[in-house]
Amino acid sequence: MDKKSQVIGGLLGLCIGDALGVPVEFISRYEMKINPVTDMIGYGAHNQPPGTWSDDSSLTLCLAESLCDGFDIQDIADRFLKWFYEGYWTPYGEVFDIGNTTYIAISRLKNGVNPLEAGPKDEFSNGNGSLMRILPLAFYLEKKDVKHQFEITHQVSCLTHGHIRSQMACGIYVQFAINLLKGMKKKEAYEKMKDTVLKYYSKEPYILELRNFDRVINSDISEFSEDDIKSSGYVIDTLEASLWCFLNGNSYKDTVLTAVNLGGDTDTVGAVTGGLAGIYYGYESIPKNWINILARHEDIIELGERLYRAIYA
Repeated sequence: MDKKSQVIGGLLGLCIGDALGVPVEFISRYEMKINPVTDMIGYGAHNQPPGTWSDDSSLTLCLAESLCDGFDIQDIADRFLKWFYEGYWTPYGEVFDIGNTTYIAISRLKNGVNPLEAGPKDEFSNGNGSLMRILPLAFYLEKKDVKHQFEITHQVSCLTHGHIRSQMACGIYVQFAINLLKGMKKKEAYEKMKDTVLKYYSKEPYILELRNFDRVINSDISEFSEDDIKSSGYVIDTLEASLWCFLNGNSYKDTVLTAVNLGGDTDTVGAVTGGLAGIYYGYESIPKNWINILARHEDIIELGERLYRAIYA
């Protein structure tokens, strides 16, 4: 597949998955079964118009824009601050949603804390707030060596989520996305990711944490039943749900609707899943009517083109 289609598809795919989930965030799976999302709707949980994306997309787009000029952790941090305090890379100029851990980290960044030390490191700070925004690193890191890929991914997680579990979830996700960028089929990309992750994380300080990823790394997450998949804001639940939806999906549309209709943390599960599906199926696979409804879709496409030129052209 054309690399430009993968880059734009990844960014747009993430934002659309997010926007599909925003109106139904926190609604239970049971309720979603009765009244599933089938199209881009609005209002609901956050009272926002159709096509509105959340902090998931905002922080992803901040990272993507920063990477257009290479990797600079302080620049990424500065853009996160600009987002929260100035409405930068928001749909309509203001922030309407932020996770607790991310809020703590942004407050620390504002007070001059080193970006690598800003994200809380306690075990209870393992929401999905770094996983939801990490996707652009897959483009930037695709051609780098494996050690560099993991180290940079962990650093970018630490901006808001410093616990080793969140860092590893991001590492697993980015490795999988890199394999998709290289043109691998789903199962091949999944198995290769497992091998790479096991080699890298089977050492201190990661090895004791690996058991938390057992269903992803030592099993085949796609073979679990829907009842076994949780779609909460806990980073491992979100990682598992997104991989499960993606591996079992047949198209971009089908994959993201499955993710959102799991209920729970719908915007983030939609975003994390949508980024993978956008890379795999490409920009052209995303329903045009969804793109047209999406807030600032032209800006997002233009950013995708800039990111593509910066990294691949």
